[in-house]
Amino acid sequence: MEKMRRNAVLPIAMFLMVACQADPGGGTATAPASASEAAPSASPAADIPAVVCVGEATTYLDWLNGDLEPDVQDTIEDPGDATGDLLETIQENGVLRISTDANYEPQSFREPDGSWVGFDIDVGTEIATRLGVEAEFQHQDWEIITAGSWSERWDISVGSMTITTPRKDLFSFTQPYYYTPADIGASTRSGLASVDDLPFELPGDVEALTRPTDANCIEEITAGRPEFDLFITSGTVIDAATEAGQPVVRISDPLYQENLAVAIDKAGPAHDALLFEVDRIIGEMHEDGTLTALSEEWFGEDLTQDPSGN
Repeated sequence: MEKMRRNAVLPIAMFLMVACQADPGGGTATAPASASEAAPSASPAADIPAVVCVGEATTYLDWLNGDLEPDVQDTIEDPGDATGDLLETIQENGVLRISTDANYEPQSFREPDGSWVGFDIDVGTEIATRLGVEAEFQHQDWEIITAGSWSERWDISVGSMTITTPRKDLFSFTQPYYYTPADIGASTRSGLASVDDLPFELPGDVEALTRPTDANCIEEITAGRPEFDLFITSGTVIDAATEAGQPVVRISDPLYQENLAVAIDKAGPAHDALLFEVDRIIGEMHEDGTLTALSEEWFGEDLTQDPSGN
């Protein structure tokens, strides 16, 4: 990302010599010059602060801090009996309580009438349907969800949670239900088209500026705050914001791929049977094309195939 600037002194000097020659009347001609003619224009990235907005408790923040530890789910075995399991409680109550984010379009958000919509919402609803119960969605801040110890306020998270090594200490994960690229976005005000235009290195030379969710970074840009010119989020979120007319653009190739799975709190009730059944349902949804159809509906492409080829 080093910036190379050509020396423009010689061309400018020649221009001034010609402009200042005496005219036929013995006077000195003065060439009109605008500011743009007098000096080359500044780089559009010259005023970009070395700050990147990210959501709290996200893998995007981990990536900036050098702490990202992507991982895969552990082997899931059939316990053979749901007695005393969270699955039994859910089926008795007839409701699957699902935590997610109300401000993460197109994965999960609310319509003006309060109804829940989005890819994660459709996935959670389908899981509940195949369990034979109703889905009940609850908004909670991402930092609280990813902290674990849910105190039985909800049963599962269908909120695009990336599997990481530290999170596996807190949660049981199903197989991924889809995969997304983590990308760098920028405000259109910045004039940036690529990370190669930046006058500093990522991630080493920047500081993180956090908001409750990375979607809030786009809201700050829309509000005209230049310190939020750069942000990291899912490529799907950037694409949705761009299509909605928000003043943002994607400027990077994928930084890494996120393996996104359903999570269950290890500090909660026994849930081996629930984990096995939800994982089985997700596998079934992969096989019968349900997840592909939902991905194409919400993202315009199939993001349910493992990019690693596994």
